[in-house]
Amino acid sequence: FDDVVEPILGSSFPALRYTAALIGPGSDVLGFDTPMSMDHGWGPRVQVFLAPSDHRSLALVVREELGRRLPTRFRGHATRFALPSSGRDDDHHVDVHTISDFCTRYLGVDVEGVLRPADWLLVPQQRLRSFVGGRVFRDDLDLASLRERLSWYPHDVWLYVLASAWSRIGEDEHLCGRAGHVGDEVGSGIVAARLVRDVMRLAFLMERRYAPYAKWFGTAFRELQSAEALHGGLADVLAAPTWTRREAALVPAYEYLARMHNDLDLTEPVDAHARAFHDRPFRVIGGERFAEALKRAMRDDEVRRLAGRRLLGNIDFVTDNTDLLEDPARIACLRHLYE
Repeated sequence: FDDVVEPILGSSFPALRYTAALIGPGSDVLGFDTPMSMDHGWGPRVQVFLAPSDHRSLALVVREELGRRLPTRFRGHATRFALPSSGRDDDHHVDVHTISDFCTRYLGVDVEGVLRPADWLLVPQQRLRSFVGGRVFRDDLDLASLRERLSWYPHDVWLYVLASAWSRIGEDEHLCGRAGHVGDEVGSGIVAARLVRDVMRLAFLMERRYAPYAKWFGTAFRELQSAEALHGGLADVLAAPTWTRREAALVPAYEYLARMHNDLDLTEPVDAHARAFHDRPFRVIGGERFAEALKRAMRDDEVRRLAGRRLLGNIDFVTDNTDLLEDPARIACLRHLYE
């Protein structure tokens, strides 16, 4: 942007007010790309955002001027290359949008209106993370204010997603031992892996960080403050050959999260010690206890109505289907889940 795009726009459109950024999809946006990332769909990119009136009259002209004047290579990298979504290798990737249209297509929400709880819950966390992350190079149109607005869930929506995460743990935590107790160590391992993912999700939520998609989920988890305490035990869960060893590694993680919960001071204190699951030989934290405490702390009527039914969490808790999570128009069809 500094070396090429801004000088072109400054000389050809000197009065133009715009915002320039690199947000949205891509490992480079998240800061997780490596040399391996460069073998396809990788190269110099930037988004230019225009005011709606300027976009109507100038978007095509701006894009054509950039296409005419951009160098063929920048710092050894081609400026025209194929992205998986387009397949064209003759196109540059200085894309011209309005902020509102970009958000509608990428996040699936109208950011110019009031965002209801269902709007928040239907946006995949990976998309929120890559929208509020990334770099902004120039900001005449105040994208920063919108990114600040979307930087984390409203308080009661946060409580709802936290409660849903605890509820998931409460539903599954005894099943790791139950499957192993009848000799099904493969089944026990599958449940344990689900629990590891839910523990990690809960850590992201408690630290107010959106989680990325599967490829970078563990990498981003290592950046959390809680990762130092949790990571080794979770690795032991995944490597354990028996249900008893899985449980022995999971219980300290549950208790650590329980103490984190109490430290947040969102609810009345909840006993952070593991306990037996009824009369069975399985130790659990009782995730539903934390979910109920969080539900009691909710004040927003719409969120409380949602929490009065079974807790679904946000769209990431409903599905991990990539084709659905990458298609906001199809996600919108699931709005009835929250209304």
